[in-house]
Amino acid sequence: MAHGRRELPWDQDNHPGSPELSEQLNPSTTATLDDRYGRTAGRSRRTRTIAIAAAAAIVVVFGAWVIWAGPGQTSHGLDSDDVGYQILSSHEAVVHSQVSVDPGTRAECTVQVLDKSYTIVGWKTVTLPPTTERSRTITTDVNTTTRGVTGLIHTCWVP
Repeated sequence: MAHGRRELPWDQDNHPGSPELSEQLNPSTTATLDDRYGRTAGRSRRTRTIAIAAAAAIVVVFGAWVIWAGPGQTSHGLDSDDVGYQILSSHEAVVHSQVSVDPGTRAECTVQVLDKSYTIVGWKTVTLPPTTERSRTITTDVNTTTRGVTGLIHTCWVP
């Protein structure tokens, strides 16, 4: 007691880890608390096993993606440009395009015609046989369901 003041229980240093509190807990009480709150050795092993399995799954998925999209996949120098289009009638359009691909490589392209609300009203897939030239101009007739206002190459790929 300092200066005539009486010490109260909450004035003592009873925070976790202090000698007074640690002496009050016996080992069986600690084990019971660990069981109650799931801090068991079996749970630690299970958590570690799940973490290792999750990490392995992530590595496998990433490796598969690298193999699928990695350096083995080339574009074969594939490039396409829209040159122009003609709307011939309410049910027909012609799309002019230029496609460049490595010589000797077959390619396929989808050509589409859109209406004024950007809805696809005509669609056609065109196969380009291999040639010795890198670039070629293609003209594609496309049947439409309603009158189109523009025509273009949607996408090209090497099958």
